[in-house]
Amino acid sequence: MYGSPSCSTSRLPRLLGWLIVALVMMLGLALAAPEQVPVIFYKLSLVVLGAVLAYWLDRALFPYGRPHTCLSGLPGPGGCVPSDVERDRSELRFAFACLRRALIVLACVLGLTLGL
Repeated sequence: MYGSPSCSTSRLPRLLGWLIVALVMMLGLALAAPEQVPVIFYKLSLVVLGAVLAYWLDRALFPYGRPHTCLSGLPGPGGCVPSDVERDRSELRFAFACLRRALIVLACVLGLTLGL
């Protein structure tokens, strides 16, 4: 499951379809209400700034709790297979680290976009 990367035959970037949908929607908004385009870019920049701020805040607050380091109980290059209990604990720590980072991103993005 974690040992080898997935073998994708596609060379297209991830979420390309959603990017195209977002660009088409932006074009539609620009045609329907051109006076709102600066507001949209302002709000978009706040969301991006919030996400970047949250990532670095999470790294600064939890330097030893990065999600990928929580998977240390899984088989590594040496091929040492951990017990089921160690694997379950490692996966649980990984899930909590991802949830922690998601909550920090949520707080930062909401804080910036709501103007708090």
